[in-house]
Amino acid sequence: MGIHVPPAYQPVVRHTLLKTTFTGLQHTLSTAELPIHQYRGIKYASIPARFRQAKLFTSYRSSTDATRYGPICPQPKGKTNEEELFAFTGAETSAQNFKQIESECLNLNITCPGGLTRESRLPVMVWVHGGGDRGSGSHWLYDGGPLVQSSIRLGKPIVLVTINYRLGLLGCAASPKLLEDNKLAGEEGVGNYGLRDQRRALEWVHDFIADFGGDGSNVTLFGASTGASDILSHLNSTSNGSHPLFARAIVQSPITEPTLPSVSLVGVHLSKVMSALRVSTIQELRKVPIDKLVGFTPGPRAVDDGYFFKNASVENRAAEEVPQNHLHVPEKLTAQCVIEQHIVDTHGTHPSRIGAKVLQVLHRDNLALVHRPRVPAASQQPVIIGDCNFESFGYAPSASAWTPSAVVRRVGAICQSVKKANALLRAYDISAHTPDEEFSERLLELINDARFAWPTHLAAEKFRSARSQKDSGGVWRYVFDQEAPGSGIPHHATDLLYLFDTARPAFSAQLLLATPDPDTFFPDRFDVDDDDDDDVPFDNSAFDSAFDDGSSDGEPMPSVDQYQYGAVRDALQARWLAFAYGQAPWSRDKVFVFGPEGEAGERGMNIFESRRRTAAWRTALEPLGRALVQKVGLELSNGPSGAQLMHHQQHMS
Repeated sequence: MGIHVPPAYQPVVRHTLLKTTFTGLQHTLSTAELPIHQYRGIKYASIPARFRQAKLFTSYRSSTDATRYGPICPQPKGKTNEEELFAFTGAETSAQNFKQIESECLNLNITCPGGLTRESRLPVMVWVHGGGDRGSGSHWLYDGGPLVQSSIRLGKPIVLVTINYRLGLLGCAASPKLLEDNKLAGEEGVGNYGLRDQRRALEWVHDFIADFGGDGSNVTLFGASTGASDILSHLNSTSNGSHPLFARAIVQSPITEPTLPSVSLVGVHLSKVMSALRVSTIQELRKVPIDKLVGFTPGPRAVDDGYFFKNASVENRAAEEVPQNHLHVPEKLTAQCVIEQHIVDTHGTHPSRIGAKVLQVLHRDNLALVHRPRVPAASQQPVIIGDCNFESFGYAPSASAWTPSAVVRRVGAICQSVKKANALLRAYDISAHTPDEEFSERLLELINDARFAWPTHLAAEKFRSARSQKDSGGVWRYVFDQEAPGSGIPHHATDLLYLFDTARPAFSAQLLLATPDPDTFFPDRFDVDDDDDDDVPFDNSAFDSAFDDGSSDGEPMPSVDQYQYGAVRDALQARWLAFAYGQAPWSRDKVFVFGPEGEAGERGMNIFESRRRTAAWRTALEPLGRALVQKVGLELSNGPSGAQLMHHQQHMS
């Protein structure tokens, strides 16, 4: 007689409103002491047809399998943005081969502590992935297990939701013809399909997350890159003004446009696509095989259709709705709160009791924060916003095709002013005679400021300037200058490696450092007297190499050691989680710095003078204006061939 092996425990949620039982799985990080459950591929909306607005999905069968990831939006073939940015290789990448089904790509994944009930009402964090016309909320980099695990250990357990939505042309196509088509179907507006998908996901979370242990009235929306830009769009959307579905937002390295194009302008791009496909009607366009459609470069990510946005200016997105009240909670987190707040001792706790154990912590210290009566008004939504030091690093291949003289000519053509063009080039020390060994770095600095750093600063300042009360809730600024473990460079999306902690480096035993006292090595908060080095220029040369050759035997030393990684990860996670609980993540009149070399703490606002090129922003970028600077950054980042194509398309249209 063989040995009986009991089946692996599978968590279930018997949903009272949706009349279905969701069967999930135990996360690989789950233990008897700290169980973590995950529910994958839950459909949240249906798509009636290509280029139509999604409808909230509620018609489930009596039993719903939530053990496998759902299909993702069809997208161009090739490496994902994550693979290109971080050079991921190996089993993690090859293990994920998602189905790409246009009609079934609207699904979400839920990761949560085990044993929760409707009464748990934990804060919810909803992740909006970036990547432009590629990517997925189901990518292993965004797996919610490590962050949920950290949230339990910090005494601030959360429910984490990652979503999939329409990308590329499927998510942003618009034209007058398509507007009329959608109107005949009974829909208001056109385009912004990806944004509307995200809104549908928020509706689903608001209405149905309770049975998974989350509080639909206490949602933190967070995202990076184009996902962060989408969050800015939601902050300024008409529906957010009338019926907000998230309490606060975290905007990480947004890629924004200075103005929202009209339906007619975006329609020019769609007309060119239709012409190339040799179709003339919307119905014919809907029948085009998806593999042909995804090959076309999408137009602008958002469009002013007269319905979705309250105004047509991206620059005014931040100013339109500004936090006025941040839930009246403590202003600061103490060092003890960050380092070891409410460590949950659940040794020996049965998985069925972990929910109660977690709630003991919440009822003791955070009851008022968790049981919030409703989603705050749009004018009360606080924001964290910041960027990475070297966002433009990913544009190095295309930017390297430029020559100094070609850049001088192109900038002059864009600016249409010799004086303004010269001021811009002079601010970044670029001329026709710039040495080749220096030119690439200077060009990338210009691209970085034009496309990321300055626009992020403008968005934050718009939020700040619109506050009307001295003690109102508001905006928290950060700078992320910590090096990526692999490249040694704080490039675009490096912060995600530390936040999600899913690509943890394998540190060599010979390189493990004795952990010093965090209070003395990197104090949680810096006094004004500690800001003496704020005016010292930030040395970007530290990022020229992925490794520091500091070993005695000539072997290269990793750019990030175990302590540095842990210090930045812990500080980042602790502050994002505190924010999700309605607490101020740090002092509002301070900037939080993450890195370099493991540094983590509050600094004075004048840190921007040394950590970012604010002098160049004032002297060169401001006189040009947001739209012109954006055009400079976009064309230079696309390389000479891309700039020529854009110039040709503009003249053709």
